[in-house]
Amino acid sequence: MLECAEDVQWRTGFEIELIAPRGASRRDLADALAGLVGGRVQRIFYPQSELSQVPGLQAFENLTLGFDALDDDGELVARCVDDVTILEDLDRQAPPLPGWYRIVSDDARLLRLVMVQCDPDLPLRETLLPVAHLFGTDLGYDDDMVRLTDAMRASVAIGATMPSERERPCELITPPMEADHHAVLSVLLGVARDLGFSVPVEAAVHIHFDATRLRSARTVARLVTLLHREGDRLKRIVATNPKCRRLGAFPKELLDAVAAPGFQDLDWTTAQAKLADLDVTKYCDFNLLNLIHDMPGKPTFEVRIFPGSMDADQIVRWARLFTAILEWAIDGADAVPESEAFYRGLALSAADLDWALAAD
Repeated sequence: MLECAEDVQWRTGFEIELIAPRGASRRDLADALAGLVGGRVQRIFYPQSELSQVPGLQAFENLTLGFDALDDDGELVARCVDDVTILEDLDRQAPPLPGWYRIVSDDARLLRLVMVQCDPDLPLRETLLPVAHLFGTDLGYDDDMVRLTDAMRASVAIGATMPSERERPCELITPPMEADHHAVLSVLLGVARDLGFSVPVEAAVHIHFDATRLRSARTVARLVTLLHREGDRLKRIVATNPKCRRLGAFPKELLDAVAAPGFQDLDWTTAQAKLADLDVTKYCDFNLLNLIHDMPGKPTFEVRIFPGSMDADQIVRWARLFTAILEWAIDGADAVPESEAFYRGLALSAADLDWALAAD
C-alpha cells in the first residue's frame, strides 16, 4: 500500500475499469452507490466505438446500457457503464441476461438522435419506436434483434441482445472533483470492493484534467514535446498494463505542428483551429481531442496510460504526478531539462519524487 500524501490540486475526473463478480452487474454497483447517499439510479444510453471487421467500415458505433447513481438532489455520484475493451474475463458461452441490449449503427450521428429521442428504460422491442416514427417506418423484428430502416430500407440502427456477460464490465466514472479526490475515490472503490468487483485483465485507469489553464499554444506545444520525449519513461513509472487497448504515440503531424516556427506565439483560437485540422484521435497515450475541439461537457486533457487499480492512494499519486507536469507546461522555462533534472524540478513531494525516479 502506498503512503497517502496530499490530495490533488487540480479539477480532475477519473475513469476506473472494473469487473463485477459472476452473477452481478454494473447496475449492482450503481444501486449500492445511490443507496449510500439516499439517492436513486437512472438508466442511460452510453456511446462507445468498437473496431469493425467489415471491410471499408472503420468502427461500429454502439449505445450500451449504463447507470447513473444520483444523490437525493439528483446530482451525479458516479456513472457505471460498459467498456467494450474488457473481454478476457468474460465467459463467452454464458447466456445473455434478459433485458440487457445495445443499439448499433455505422453513424454516430444517428445514435445521438437515438439518445435524444429514445427511452433506455423501455424494453428492446419498444425503445426505437420514436426514431422509427421520425423516419416514417416500422421496426422489423427478428428473434432477439430489432431493425430500424428508413423509407429506402437503408439501415439506421439495429438493437440486439447484449452478448454474454457484457453486463459485468463496469467503467466507474466520477464527476469532476475540485477537492477530496482521495476521500471520494476511497468510498467509491470501497463499495465496489465490498460487492466483489475486481480489476479485469485489460483494465486501465484514465484521468481527465480540466483543460481551462492549458488553453495556450505555448503550453500545448511544451506539453506535447515533453510527453513525446518522456512517454516511455512515464509508462514505466506508472507501470502501464501491456494488455491495455487503444494506446499509442502522438501522430507525427501533431509533433510537427507544435514545433513549427511561430506556433507558440499564436493566440489560442488560431492555434486551436490549426490543431483541429490534424488527424488527432483520443486513442493514444495522452488524449488532446477534448481540448482541441472544446468537447461539450468534457473540456479535458486525458491521460490514458495508467494500469487498472482499485487503490485510491495509487490513483491519486498518479494524478499528482501529472498535475506537476501540467504546472510545468504552464509555468516552466523554455528549455526542457535533461530527464532526471526535469523530474527533480517538478513540484512533487519527496516520497512522490523517489517513486518517480525509482522507475529507472
